[in-house]
Amino acid sequence: MDTRLLMTLQVVVAGPQKIGAGPHGTRITAPITEGHFEGLRLRGRVLPGGGDWTILRGDGVLELDLRVTLETDDGALVHMTSWGLRHGPADVVAALARRESVDPSAYYFRTLPRFETGHPKYEFLNRLLAVASGDRRPKGPIYTVDEIL
Repeated sequence: MDTRLLMTLQVVVAGPQKIGAGPHGTRITAPITEGHFEGLRLRGRVLPGGGDWTILRGDGVLELDLRVTLETDDGALVHMTSWGLRHGPADVVAALARRESVDPSAYYFRTLPRFETGHPKYEFLNRLLAVASGDRRPKGPIYTVDEIL
């Protein structure tokens, strides 16, 4: 399978909203306050108001459900959702929970982004599949988003 870089996306996460243990796991919502993205065909900023709805499952896997609005540098709006998984050794996961920088090769962090826009210049986003690898940083994750060709 061939891929090519679509963009690098960085989001800034505000203080987590710890909802607590529920029937499906421990739920935490992380509001997204800002961010930016850049690729060969698009670049711009992440608008405030999105979030990452997470569930920490009993097996230690964190399910991620990211929803953000991207605004390109020429004013187009793009809705982006991304579902994924993050897990790793207990000591690495503990360091991530403390918001420490950890080498991304030490844990698994993959998501499946989807895009929706009505802007003609960016309609190609409506017709592609993508996969992303994440790097959790103290202020928020950085995603390397690759288009599947």
